[in-house]
Amino acid sequence: MSESGHSQPGMYGQGRRRRRRRDRDPGPPAQNLSGPSRDRDYVPRERRDGSEEPTGPLLQKTPIILAKPPGERSKPSVPASGAPSLEKPIMLIKTRDEVGKPGNPPDVAPSVSGAGTAKLEREGQRPTQPVYQIQNRGMGSAASGGAVDPVIGQTKLLPPEKMKHSIKLVDDQMNWCDSAMEYLRDQTDMLVVGVIGLQGTGKSTIMSLLSANSPEEDQRAYVFRAQTQEIKERAGNQSSGIDLYITQERVIFLDTQPILSPSILDHLINNDRKLPPEYNLPHTYVEMQSLQITAFLFTVCHVVIVIQDWFTDINLYRFLQTAEMLKPSTPSASHDSAGSSGADDGSEYYPHIVFLQNKARREEFCPRNLKKMHMTVDKLMAHSHLKYKGTLSMLDCNIFPGLNQDYLETEVNLFLLPMMENDGEDALTRAGSGPPLFSLLPGYRGHPGFSSLVSKFRSQILAMSRSQLSHTILTEKNWFHYAARIWDGVKKSSALSEYSRLLS
Repeated sequence: MSESGHSQPGMYGQGRRRRRRRDRDPGPPAQNLSGPSRDRDYVPRERRDGSEEPTGPLLQKTPIILAKPPGERSKPSVPASGAPSLEKPIMLIKTRDEVGKPGNPPDVAPSVSGAGTAKLEREGQRPTQPVYQIQNRGMGSAASGGAVDPVIGQTKLLPPEKMKHSIKLVDDQMNWCDSAMEYLRDQTDMLVVGVIGLQGTGKSTIMSLLSANSPEEDQRAYVFRAQTQEIKERAGNQSSGIDLYITQERVIFLDTQPILSPSILDHLINNDRKLPPEYNLPHTYVEMQSLQITAFLFTVCHVVIVIQDWFTDINLYRFLQTAEMLKPSTPSASHDSAGSSGADDGSEYYPHIVFLQNKARREEFCPRNLKKMHMTVDKLMAHSHLKYKGTLSMLDCNIFPGLNQDYLETEVNLFLLPMMENDGEDALTRAGSGPPLFSLLPGYRGHPGFSSLVSKFRSQILAMSRSQLSHTILTEKNWFHYAARIWDGVKKSSALSEYSRLLS
């Protein structure tokens, strides 16, 4: 070998190898650079014809890789520790409480021993059932610090709790209440429906029928309490402030106190309630309360139902236009907000508004009168930005089978409901009157039954489009905080203060 470390040509020729065999040098053999299979001394082999190999440099031969026979290849190798090793890796998903124990590190799987090992070898490794760990976002440091109670994780998969009755969102003192937070979820698929109307028009009854009750149930079991006979006799109001009820379909219903209520005004005058300093007269305070509630609903609701029991009050439409003028503007999206939607900056939000004619008479179901009612509402709401047409239709419900879709030239969101009655009692009352053949048949009413019309009206309300309330997508809990901020802004609105000063 030369000084540079490379082998010289002819150094390992035939004469060199014979000389090494004669010398029998007992020293350690030199290191071979061609691989571990060349450490032995080279022994020249003879050809078949008896001649020896020619002298000169030799070429390296292709190495042969030896493998185990197929019979021995299928047998698992046993490590020195004695624990059997499986051919395929096993992934075990464990709960956090097992991972957090000091004796069971998270990266070490429990060993399989005994008869289970032989069964695995015969049948092969079966996939294990995963244990899904539901992360609780609201636990804060407890969730990140270590063990999480699996019961809390399982409750996340349960359906939301059904509310038994409505709760207060705004009390009778016009103060915001936080009791609804426990019923709200972190999901965005929701519909908010509000209602306004004069006193005694049936707001609470209609909202109960739309949310959780049926006409056949006792009214004392309704989720929104209706007027009792005693309250009707003294011309009082049942609802005060704003009540909230959430269905399991994640529809939020808001029932409100009557607007421009004479009973609330009478209560202020006779009980000598102290008015806020910015209001001088009781009737001004009652009107401003009604405007605050209506402007609030125009901002936080997808659908607002205006209920009236006779057609029609011109002052009600003037009130709606005033509330629309005093409605808070939609908060603009921040430029660095990552959750902002595609809504254009400066676009104002307006809800769907539905006019419900409750306790309608038979004459109002006449197609000619129905057409006049639609034309009147369309002219009164012509300058409004509220979505008062195109989202609800009585002609699509098969209520008037003989009318074409183009019968109403200007169809607005108007729906008629007759007087609520018990069909069974009404049939028994008519039994025995008239000829015997027709005594048990229902009399002509000129419209479908109350239960059928309520079902059709509910289907159309729940099928309305759920427009985005603000420039940011809101979950139920975000909507609650957004509504609280809007309510606080409505109470401190400078436009309302200026309008109250003009009324005084």
